[in-house]
Order: sequence, then C-alpha cells, then structure tokens
Amino acid sequence: MNKAQLVASMAEKSGLTKKDAEAALNAFMKSVEESLVNGEKVSLVGFGTFDVRERKARQGRNPRNPEQVIEIPASKAPVFKAGKALKDMVNA
Repeated sequence: MNKAQLVASMAEKSGLTKKDAEAALNAFMKSVEESLVNGEKVSLVGFGTFDVRERKARQGRNPRNPEQVIEIPASKAPVFKAGKALKDMVNA
C-alpha cells in the first residue's frame, strides 16, 4: 500500500474527504518526525512505538576490495516496534 492508497483507505473508513485524510496523515507523520528529532519516543498503545536508536561507529569492508577497511560513522536510526495487539492481529 502506498501513500495515496492509505489516504483513500483512511478517507473511506473515517468519512473524511481525501484532502482532509491526507492533511491528517501529513500532520501525523510531521508530528512523529518532530518528536523523533527531539529525541522523544512516540507510543501508540496496542499499535507500536516509534523510537530512535544510536548506532556506534564501526569498521566495514568494501565487497569489491576486501582488503580496504571503511570507517562507518556513528549515526541515529528511527525504528518501529510493533505492539502486542498489532502482532496478534498479523499472526491471526
């Protein structure tokens, strides 16, 4: 499902227009982005949790030239952990 299909599904299920559903989806995504940038966790009980995890600096190897070591810098990565209710629905 892509964004346009998600907007159409949200509009159908909520009774909103597609334009209003898209505005709601964009507002949700922007709010999650801002929270993650600020180092906050976003928890939706029963659905899941959006969080930021720190990755340590490490060394890697170029597959084309295995002798050459590449330094991979430390970074932050957004992650999503599904909640129990969502896991149960998917596995049912």
